[in-house]
Amino acid sequence: MNIEKRKRLSSNMEDYLEAVAALKKENGVARVRDISHLLNVKSPSVNAALQVLSRKGFIIHEKYGYVDLTSAGKEAARQVQDKHDILRKFLVEILSIDQKIATKDACQMEHSISPQTFKKLTKFIEFVKTGPQSGKPDWLKSFDYYFKTGKRLKCKMRQVKKKTKTNK
Repeated sequence: MNIEKRKRLSSNMEDYLEAVAALKKENGVARVRDISHLLNVKSPSVNAALQVLSRKGFIIHEKYGYVDLTSAGKEAARQVQDKHDILRKFLVEILSIDQKIATKDACQMEHSISPQTFKKLTKFIEFVKTGPQSGKPDWLKSFDYYFKTGKRLKCKMRQVKKKTKTNK
C-alpha cells in the first residue's frame, strides 16, 4: 500500500475504514445507515467521509449502495485494527485496565502512536506472554500490588540470594 495515502488519513477517516471493515465482517455488507449507527454520527457526515475515502482509493461506494473496501482500504483498516487490538491487549492484560476503558483508550491511542513505539510495545507484550512463567509474571503481579497499595512486595529472589550468601 502507498504509505503516503495512509499518512494522509485523519483519525476520523481511519475510524470510518475500521467501521466499514467491522460491518462487512459482521454482516457481510456495510451500509451508510449502519456506519452512521456504529459511529454515532449523522448520515450526511458518513457520506462526506465516504467521498473522501473514495477519492483517496480506499473504498468503493455508489450513492445509496453498499460500501466496499479496496485492497488499500482493507490494508489500512487491518493496520488500524491491529494497532487497536495490540493496544487494548496491553492495557487489559499487562496494565489490568478495565476492558471498557481500555477499548476507549486504545481507540484514541491507535491513531497517534508512532511506528517505533508500536513495534516496541508489540515486542514487549510478546516478551511478557512468552516468558518462562505461565500466567502473569511475578514482577507484573508486584507492579499490580504496588499500584494498589503504593508499597513494594519483598523480592523472593533477593531473599534467596541473601540466604545463599549467609550460608557460605
